[in-house]
Amino acid sequence: MASPVEQFQVQPLVGGESAVAFTNSSLWMVISAVAVTVFLMASMRGRALVPTRMQSLAEIFYDVIANMIRDNVGSGGRKYFPFIFTLFMFILFCNVFGMIPGGFTVTSHIVVTFALAAFIFIAVTIIGFATHGLHYLRMFFPHGAPLWTAVILIPVEIVSYLSRPISLSVRLFANMTVGHVLLKVIAGFVPALGIAGIVPFVFLVPLSALELFIAVLQAYIFTILSCVYLNDALHMH
Repeated sequence: MASPVEQFQVQPLVGGESAVAFTNSSLWMVISAVAVTVFLMASMRGRALVPTRMQSLAEIFYDVIANMIRDNVGSGGRKYFPFIFTLFMFILFCNVFGMIPGGFTVTSHIVVTFALAAFIFIAVTIIGFATHGLHYLRMFFPHGAPLWTAVILIPVEIVSYLSRPISLSVRLFANMTVGHVLLKVIAGFVPALGIAGIVPFVFLVPLSALELFIAVLQAYIFTILSCVYLNDALHMH
């Protein structure tokens, strides 16, 4: 039986073992980006009054993100819609493509999820200082708090702020990794048990549906937390 973590192994496709090698992880990120582009261009090409299924799906994604930004960021977040929408679609496709047999789950690697989270963290911090100047440092000492509490509140707020990219990246990485390991373990019992393998095979169907739901949910959670951080940068707390 193959190791359940073997599916996460990064293999160089071009460039051998060099630091700039093009790997299977890189390939599936490119595939995801291209798939998102093709999907959106194809779904919006006709712009029918009575939308096709593909157009309806694209409009649902659009409405979900538009409502997410409106509810969590406000009108000031409208200009960031293209980035937030792109972020959601990219993570969603990466997660879903990881469910395809022979595919690769890009978001099962902490280096990928942390890179996304770190980019968001840096961008949000820049937006915060660009919007409020040095007054943005008030984030670390809530307005109205007694001055004597600064010794406690400021270190706590700084640690909480700096932990954002860690919690954001680990949440996505852990959920995608654990789910795929569980599926791989149960799938390994199907051929190993012979006729009795029908039992774990039956469990694979609802588990696969659950993992697909988690793939969509984690893309949503990653995006909505990014909106919450953006809201803090624009309006502070």
